[in-house]
Amino acid sequence: MTREGPELEVLLRRLAETPPDFLGDPAFGASGHVHTIAVVNDVLIAAGASTVDQRLAELGKLGTPHDANRLRLAQVLAWLLADPWFEGAKCDVLPALLAASAELAPLVAAQRAVEHPERREELARLALSKLGLRPAGESEELAADRLTALSSAERARVLAASRAAEERARAIREQLAKKAAEESADKWSRE
Repeated sequence: MTREGPELEVLLRRLAETPPDFLGDPAFGASGHVHTIAVVNDVLIAAGASTVDQRLAELGKLGTPHDANRLRLAQVLAWLLADPWFEGAKCDVLPALLAASAELAPLVAAQRAVEHPERREELARLALSKLGLRPAGESEELAADRLTALSSAERARVLAASRAAEERARAIREQLAKKAAEESADKWSRE
């Protein structure tokens, strides 16, 4: 996040105004009507690409339970990254779009990423960070701290660590109780 990017408020407003078509069901198999690869390719062309990027094939890889949400998030990110600020920024938006959509897919529904203010901010900040950008007017430290504070992935990691620590503490308490019971039984048998 070394370079300054667009104003965060502009991106948040753009996300809040996401057209319903960008949240439509992605076309794969016999279902859906939005061709995610075509939508993302249109953004790449607007950003200056002259040919179809071979990395677009990653959007077509299916096999996880979160694929439909990943593709919807890619559609929403395509809308976000089609903002005029990115056209002149000389950013390689495809890796950022692929990484951000894959990271959030198991954690945040695309609809929620558009409707909920904190999830909107998380999506905008995550997209900027994947591009190596920070919101205009923010220091690198502030941008990183705010992204960490909003991060669904960080929240999931902390919750998992907390559950694991509680499980370890429970196991230790059980071992101590068992040892105390054994020592008590030994004491009674000796007397």
